[in-house]
Amino acid sequence: MKTQSSLELSDVKAIAAAAEAQALKNHWAVSIAIVDAGGHLLNFSRLDGAPPISAHIAPAKAHTAALGHRESKIYEDVINGGRYSFLSAPALQGMLEGGVPIMKDGFCLGAVGVSGVKSNEDAQIAKAGIAAIGL
Repeated sequence: MKTQSSLELSDVKAIAAAAEAQALKNHWAVSIAIVDAGGHLLNFSRLDGAPPISAHIAPAKAHTAALGHRESKIYEDVINGGRYSFLSAPALQGMLEGGVPIMKDGFCLGAVGVSGVKSNEDAQIAKAGIAAIGL
């Protein structure tokens, strides 16, 4: 039997604060979602001015990254590369860049999903959040 780390409330709060700080520093109005390893929502914030649709996209990106144990951008690249049948993959709705898994010792602890600006900027915000807990 293996022992696996898990996110604690203090980790989630640190990730959320750092991600929000990154967004505010750049004047980016986004939604930020943090999920556990099963894709269940742990924290969500929609910054002032963030598009309403971002409140749906950010959690979907986080969910996809958590279940896939990889950045959601990988799925976007697969689809853009012509493998359109991947759009039918079950339980994966946020197949756009901006979902980043939280990995430790080869295990996925959860993910951060961001939506509201350019996809690479969404990913930048998510990674800044994860860096706040040293991962």
